[in-house]
Amino acid sequence: MQTPNQSTENNYKFAPVSNKSLTGEKIVRPSLNYWQDAWRRLKKNRLAMAGLIILVALIVFAIIVPFVSSYDYQTQNLKVKNVGPSGEHWFGTDDFGRDLWTRVWWGTRISLFIGIIAAIIDLVIGVIYGGISAYYGGKVDEVMQRTIEIVYAIPFLLIAILLIMVIGSGIPSIILAMAITGWVPMARLVRGQMLTLKEQEFVLASRTLGASPMRIIMRSLIPNALGIIIVQITFVVPAAIFTEAFLSFIGLGVKPPLASLGNLLSDGANYIRLYPHRLIFPTIIFSLILLSFNLLGDGLRDALDPKMRK
Repeated sequence: MQTPNQSTENNYKFAPVSNKSLTGEKIVRPSLNYWQDAWRRLKKNRLAMAGLIILVALIVFAIIVPFVSSYDYQTQNLKVKNVGPSGEHWFGTDDFGRDLWTRVWWGTRISLFIGIIAAIIDLVIGVIYGGISAYYGGKVDEVMQRTIEIVYAIPFLLIAILLIMVIGSGIPSIILAMAITGWVPMARLVRGQMLTLKEQEFVLASRTLGASPMRIIMRSLIPNALGIIIVQITFVVPAAIFTEAFLSFIGLGVKPPLASLGNLLSDGANYIRLYPHRLIFPTIIFSLILLSFNLLGDGLRDALDPKMRK
């Protein structure tokens, strides 16, 4: 038989919990999915957001300015050649009297176009190639990796020169030269990431249910590697823009009168002492593009890293 003290103690143990005792339990972080949480963390990175804003502004200017400008990129006017910045010509003119404001933004459009096309090629070829190599493994992986080493051993400049000799200089030859070797780093990165993913439980479950290898690669492996793929793309684009600028600077890229940041820098470098405006403005735009992509890439790398999630 229970004593009065024991009965009181038992009633206290099994008494319902009041709402007051739960007031200290609060949700520390809102319930967000992976991409929402990554965007939340990216917004907190001021440098990354500054890079994103600058990049969007540059893209908008590159698209709009050539259409709304009073001048085009190729019309010559020798009466106003090598004029400095003014209200009529905001960035001045070149030695043929062409408006540099229009030519700089037209060149920015060309350079961004080449960079984006290079990124798409890397994304398609590199992701598929790396995914197949990692998934099948064994002899398939061995052969595919030796093929990558052979492709990567060929100097890019040699490929570019050969293509220029065959099809001529210009945008197609630059893009094709990048397409031949540019996808290799992406393929290696994707392969390394998917080697760690293919032994996970959800992949084994897909195999058990009879999913085809291509379905597993496209539906299970690639979506789980999107974070690192997106980060890599933000570094591929500026690298392709820099490559185009280098080829145009040495006379192997885009040919005048078509403007690109590379040939604008090359022309401006020849007149740096007499007409510095011809080099200053393309350099500023070129530097802003590279800086904004790198800042955004660093921010995305931290935002998409699951280890950084708190």
